[in-house]
Amino acid sequence: MTDGLDITELPRSEPGEVIYDSAAKAVLDNPDRPDRPTEGDESPVVAGSTSGTGGSGCHGGKAELSRAAEAAGNGELLQKLRTDYPQGPHDQPQSMCPAFGSLRVGLRMRRTATILSGSACCVYGLTFTSHFYGAKRTVGYVPFNSETLVTGKLYEDIREAVYKLADPALYDTVIVTNLCVPTASGVPLRALPKEINGVRIVGIDVPGFGVPTHAEAKDVLAGAMLNYARLEALAGPVQAPKGGRSGRPTITLLGEMFPVDPVTIGRMLEPLGLAAGPVVPTREWRELYAALDCAAVAAIHPFYTASIREFNSAGRSVVGSAPVGVEGTAAWLDAIGDACGIAVRKVDAAKAPILAATKAALEAAGIPARITLSGYEGSELIVGRLLKESGADLRYVGTACPKTKWNEADAEWLGAHGVHVEFRAALETDIAAVDSFEPDLAIGTTPVVQHAKQKSIPGLYFTNLISARPLMGPAGPGSLAAVINAAAGNKARFDTMSAFFEGVGKDHTAGIWHDPRRLPKKTAKAAKTLLAAKASVTMEDF
Repeated sequence: MTDGLDITELPRSEPGEVIYDSAAKAVLDNPDRPDRPTEGDESPVVAGSTSGTGGSGCHGGKAELSRAAEAAGNGELLQKLRTDYPQGPHDQPQSMCPAFGSLRVGLRMRRTATILSGSACCVYGLTFTSHFYGAKRTVGYVPFNSETLVTGKLYEDIREAVYKLADPALYDTVIVTNLCVPTASGVPLRALPKEINGVRIVGIDVPGFGVPTHAEAKDVLAGAMLNYARLEALAGPVQAPKGGRSGRPTITLLGEMFPVDPVTIGRMLEPLGLAAGPVVPTREWRELYAALDCAAVAAIHPFYTASIREFNSAGRSVVGSAPVGVEGTAAWLDAIGDACGIAVRKVDAAKAPILAATKAALEAAGIPARITLSGYEGSELIVGRLLKESGADLRYVGTACPKTKWNEADAEWLGAHGVHVEFRAALETDIAAVDSFEPDLAIGTTPVVQHAKQKSIPGLYFTNLISARPLMGPAGPGSLAAVINAAAGNKARFDTMSAFFEGVGKDHTAGIWHDPRRLPKKTAKAAKTLLAAKASVTMEDF
């Protein structure tokens, strides 16, 4: 009994589920949604309702959250994500929360406000990571509880927050991102106004159960913004870039890269009568128009499927791979020349000095080490090509990103040079490669590097120490060789440390030992030596 009411007499939609009120029937103001309840429907699944989740929340697992999202009207969204970012043979490749990728893109853009809608623990982790990586802007957060999620009030709260933020004096754009639970519950960001007081409103869903990696989540937002900008350009005149339009046809560069690389690429393109265009994701909105206004697109990172769709819709051709090494640079310039209708003779003349300089750089900065390479940024294959041309005995390249039309040539080239390429690589596969090939250096994610170092193999974290370096043209070989050769040369130091600490702090030897008779053999010997040298030291010091 509760306040004189027998809850067993309340209606039930399923065995064991008690309905206390009719809040789940709350309808949002979006007449276009196909999942609105009809009159007489006693158990509708509506936007903003958790009735499809079985109360599992963000701990329900990938399959349960996907089922809930489809039941809540997001089946079309999930199907689009599956098409754009196909899964691998296993549940999840290596990556941090995918929403970090789209969050990072928004936080790097000028005059752009960012709002997250999701569980508080997720928002905390994402904001912490973004600030750890240098973001200096506020991340907006619209909290929710069971009631606001079930009744649809969360959507109203998001809408209110967007209206408050949409100040044209401060912002060009407000980006709102649904994390797992709001997506699974059908919170309809597509129902938000497209524009408020001249400020663009861009709503995206980046659920961990629908977007495999944070690298691909960058494309989710970049693609959504390119779509918005393309439709604006079709509707009428738009802002020109700050420096005005380029006097030469441009090549848009797709994918984040080290700041020197676009400059290097620009120098390669100049003899062809071309210029390097904006890098997508861009740093401000007006650059999106300039990115669309190009002669061709270079998919340096080949997994930007949604963005490529927008460029294709704008009538732009897309070239894969990147100008890395001698063979990679030659093939890339040939492809750019073909895409832009430049005469072969002119392309060959432009290639000659660049290839000569790149060849000289490769010879001066050779890499003799055996290497395994893995990562989740999407540039793993082009880094692998550069390593191989630098003389490395590269055995394995694993990437968390998928195989696409725009990295097929890289995969084929690596395969022809004896390198195993693993798309959608799992942690277990990357670790197995280290164990199988016993490299002089393991380049990979944090757990791969940790595993390698425990085996006395030097390791380098791909994201911070490899991908964040110049890779293109003559600048790439020297930049890469310096850090890799220095790391591979530390093998003797790792052997010394492993020999000294072997068996200590592991398995039955873990913990604090006070009785020298119970100390591990190596530690006991060191203790006796120290005690003999300093009689005042006692075993309590160990």
